[in-house]
Amino acid sequence: GLVGFRDPHGIRPIVFGSRTPTTNQTRSTCIIPSTPAKMAQSSGMLDYAMASESVAIDTLGFQLVRDIKPGEAIFVDYHGNCHARQCHRNASLAPCIFEYVYFARPDSIMDGVSVYESRLMMGEKLAKKIMKNHADHDIDVVIPIPDTSRTSALQAAYILGRPFREGFIKNRYIARTFIMPHQPTRKKSVRLKLNTIKSEFAGRNVLLVDDSVVRGTTATEIIQMAREAGARNVYFASAAPAIRYPNIYGIDIPTREELVAYGREEVAIAEHLGCNWIEFQDCDDLEEAVRSSASPDMPLPHFDTSCFTGKYVTGEVIGDKYFQNLFLNRNESAKSLLRAGGGSSSVNDLRASFVGCESMHNDKSEPEDGQKGCEAI
Repeated sequence: GLVGFRDPHGIRPIVFGSRTPTTNQTRSTCIIPSTPAKMAQSSGMLDYAMASESVAIDTLGFQLVRDIKPGEAIFVDYHGNCHARQCHRNASLAPCIFEYVYFARPDSIMDGVSVYESRLMMGEKLAKKIMKNHADHDIDVVIPIPDTSRTSALQAAYILGRPFREGFIKNRYIARTFIMPHQPTRKKSVRLKLNTIKSEFAGRNVLLVDDSVVRGTTATEIIQMAREAGARNVYFASAAPAIRYPNIYGIDIPTREELVAYGREEVAIAEHLGCNWIEFQDCDDLEEAVRSSASPDMPLPHFDTSCFTGKYVTGEVIGDKYFQNLFLNRNESAKSLLRAGGGSSSVNDLRASFVGCESMHNDKSEPEDGQKGCEAI
């Protein structure tokens, strides 16, 4: 059969949907199998699908049933019977908030929250912070860094009362840059990925809006591109707070030292990136942006914000043995050794350390065996 389950904190998203079997379109049912009783009532009458985002359910012609609950398992047997069981007694929902900031498609709904609406609210709160901290700002135009930040940048421009313009055109044949396997390639690929519309920058004070800043490689190159296109001043705003801590829940941010915000405050980060000033979203505002879009019957009192705050819902503490091993096995030097290959025991140990993470290599080639399923930022 088909089984889907979710961790006890619901950190990663998973939903399931149903539809009338394509081989039996004459038989229809209005039963939505959202509870065990309704599942029993629709026994053998429906097809089922499971995915990390609702958009996959929609595009396949299924109707979204609901999110799988934290600590819950859904099992569909060969006869089309759907079963649900709560497998963890003390489960509590604390989804990864970075899903709403970056990973999810804007047309997805996760834990009852429209990703699009949450990003609009992120942009609104970010704009209000800019107005508070830079009341006499001279921003002429708001430009998003494609693609994820468009929604937030659009609402930020509206609140700021400044025009929203597309200043960067994305090369669709170059995938994500900041998640490439090594730094020189990441830096080189930014300019292959984006090109400027110079008329939108020439002689203007430009506010660039991005979803987040990780290592700063992409942001540094983009700011430089804006200046080369003729921008008078370049300001930068991030829809997410500064990322200062490793992520241990499936996103490959293993070391603090590789993060541009590590050991730096906003003024130093702006100087490092080459912009006039930078504003990051406040963590409380980010949480409220997502929480305000939740339905009343599915409140979201808690989130995993560990990469921003260093507080881990599973109880790990920065500096303990787990993080020490994580650093040793998955820092940039370890990744270089892994890419070099070989059959030594050390290389095999490194490969094993990446199992269970999601991979987001920026090129289109097949990932190495040891990095399949590892999401690298």
